Amino acid sequence: MTLSRRSLLTATGAAGAALALPVLAQGQPLRIGSTLALTGPLSATAMTHKLVGEIYVEQLNRRGGLLGRQVQWIVKDDQSKPDLARTLYEQLVTSDKVDLLMGPYATGAILSAMGVAQRYNKVLVHHTFGIPSMAKYEMQFPAWSLGPNPQETVSNSLFDMLAASRKPPKTIAIVTSKFPSIHYMSLGGREVAKKRGLKEVLFLEWDFGNRDFGPIAARVKDANPDLVWMGDIGLEGNMLLEAMKKIDYVPPLHFHLYPAPGPMTKSPEGTNALAVTIFEEHPPFTNEATAASFVKIYNERAAAAGLPDTHVEVQAAASYSAWQILEAGVRGANSFDDKKIAEYLRKNKVDTIQGRLRFDGPGNYGDDLMKIKQVQGGQWKVVWPPSFAAPGATLQMR
Repeated sequence: MTLSRRSLLTATGAAGAALALPVLAQGQPLRIGSTLALTGPLSATAMTHKLVGEIYVEQLNRRGGLLGRQVQWIVKDDQSKPDLARTLYEQLVTSDKVDLLMGPYATGAILSAMGVAQRYNKVLVHHTFGIPSMAKYEMQFPAWSLGPNPQETVSNSLFDMLAASRKPPKTIAIVTSKFPSIHYMSLGGREVAKKRGLKEVLFLEWDFGNRDFGPIAARVKDANPDLVWMGDIGLEGNMLLEAMKKIDYVPPLHFHLYPAPGPMTKSPEGTNALAVTIFEEHPPFTNEATAASFVKIYNERAAAAGLPDTHVEVQAAASYSAWQILEAGVRGANSFDDKKIAEYLRKNKVDTIQGRLRFDGPGNYGDDLMKIKQVQGGQWKVVWPPSFAAPGATLQMR
């Protein structure tokens, strides 16, 4: 069954389109509302989140729904625009009168949704919020397990791995989008690199939505760094690597923050690309039964949907974990009351496919569970820390 046949498309005027997963049993459905960047520069990754949500809701309904009610997921297209996401979440609460909310994809949209959730005292579980210090609302819960200080911890993980390699880099070029969470993480990486003694030979920024990476590629080539830190999101990293190819330049090492996972593995220029992750579809992650089952289903459905990458990786895992958190909160509280759900989540740990999450740290963040992965043989494979590395996988360097 295709995605289009599983979903019901309804018009919502200027607000864009909404997708409603059909109710599988009679009675009052439990309506969960959210937005995703189904169009715009973030759509390549948001389609992964859409597919994961559809899979999870179907599985949930086959298990009897939540507290005896079948679940209906209402999804609206925020077009990769945080301001539109804010408007659509207002509609979901006031006009559509959904029972619960699920967060969108990407930091800007999540922050917009968080403001609406706070105004109406709604729980907001979200997938990929990259600036924990901005998460001030006590009833928001992150599935993005990068800890409360990712600008330091994620960078240190990368540099720990490189320091242990056969040829640690001595110089670094940092080129980054001004997309809020990306910029935040890149500035943190810049400071950690300085503390580690790496010489910065280039620092450049670009506006989110930029498509001309030729001048940036030329500046990187001239700087000739040992390591290129790319603060990219979506297809930006692919466009920068393609621009480098046109001038016959291949970076010795290139690290990406939030690349579109499928396009990066499919591109020849993506070989040996490094990035952060919370889950990849290989042991030890797939040793857990729920994770292994999800990988199998997602592989099949992603192939049927024609997605560019059918593998479960960081984005799919964050999305699935978000749904696991929301389900755990409802079942643990034995209620659909937002305040009771939030109280349960703050006091209890939740088992997800990426590990056990807690929400009792600053901004409801818990442990940093991020790992470093690399494109090897057309697939993402964890290479750091060694205890989570894919069987036989080690860091590959030119």
